[in-house]
Amino acid sequence: MNFVVIFAGGVGQRMNSVSLPKQFLKVHGKEIIVHTILHFQESKQIDSIIVSCHPEYIDFMLSLIKTYGLTKVTSVVPGGSSGQESIFNGLVEAKRLSKSSDDIVLIHDGVRPVIDEETIQKNIACVKKNGNAITVAKAVETVLVLDDNSDVKDVVDRSKCFLGRAPQSFYLKDIYNAHLKANELNKHDFIDSAMLMKYFGYTMHTVLGPANNIKITTPMDFYMFKAMLDAKENEQIKEL
Repeated sequence: MNFVVIFAGGVGQRMNSVSLPKQFLKVHGKEIIVHTILHFQESKQIDSIIVSCHPEYIDFMLSLIKTYGLTKVTSVVPGGSSGQESIFNGLVEAKRLSKSSDDIVLIHDGVRPVIDEETIQKNIACVKKNGNAITVAKAVETVLVLDDNSDVKDVVDRSKCFLGRAPQSFYLKDIYNAHLKANELNKHDFIDSAMLMKYFGYTMHTVLGPANNIKITTPMDFYMFKAMLDAKENEQIKEL
């Protein structure tokens, strides 16, 4: 089976939204997390979607699943106090549902709604070939290294710089066991799954994803996503 764990346990303080967490804000009539889930719902590669949701919004999430007919969402589990904990809660549920040691899991942000079928397919293929897949995008701006005085210490070769995106994909057994080890060591400060796996000695392999696969964290991101949907609706761009 190919699982997706979508983590949406945060409240989005940087978004400064009036009422709802950022994943539940509406853009073009749909909640951001629904935009995200629909890409996986419509993919023939995906068998099961697990949403790790802020505990106070589980009932609301369940209502969205019913409203939009998200039939591949097999479970909604409580999110944790961090992204790492929310992901682990989703992995525990995937492990419970898993029937094979070859099952694959794609880990994806609930607020990263610009994902396409090609990236999903490339992630799964890369896991089967190399054991894992980290979606990246090319850096398009100059990257500077500063010293303690905020003066430019070095200008990094941009051709060697890439931005970590999502999904990040693994054999379920590998990422699940790595999380167990992290919990045993009381290490809860990994910024993402790639960092966690690398810490435990795995070589991370990459797939190139779309440059516009943004994470909606700030109001600027929100309006950027809306602008992309506006452009698609007005037939100014072909794909999103």
